[in-house]
Amino acid sequence: MKANSAITIYTDGSCLGNPGRGGYAAVLMSGTRRKEISQGFRHTTNNRMELMAVIEALKAVNKNKRYDITIYTDSRLIVDAINKFWLKSWIQKGWKKSNKQPVLNSDLWKQLAEEISHHNVKFQWVEAHVGIKENERCDELGKLAAQSDDLLNDDAYLLGSDT
Repeated sequence: MKANSAITIYTDGSCLGNPGRGGYAAVLMSGTRRKEISQGFRHTTNNRMELMAVIEALKAVNKNKRYDITIYTDSRLIVDAINKFWLKSWIQKGWKKSNKQPVLNSDLWKQLAEEISHHNVKFQWVEAHVGIKENERCDELGKLAAQSDDLLNDDAYLLGSDT
């Protein structure tokens, strides 16, 4: 996405059953530019869709320039993993949590760590379903993606290699 040096992104993940059919969505905005992305999966989890929303949104941003990006998400897990430095700790501990257990969805956390390294990214938690226009739009797009006929396989989840 070509834009000003500041980008605002809203993301959300959805799962119809957990695990079940899932979808992610993101709305990217910079100046007067706006882009919406979404995709559905046959069998996945809500946390995986929340992560995929952020990853795919960041993949949509041009890496030839370092942008200031603010990501708004209703996933406390993602916000806390970044803002409380859990992600950094997981990397340092070889993808183990403080209790020595493997980090769930490490395949996606690794992708997220790679994507945020290209930009100056801040994460901000927003409450879900309280009328925040772009968050509500992501919720709608994620649910539509999960219900679509154009579903992908979440191979890492299906193969159990997400730990």
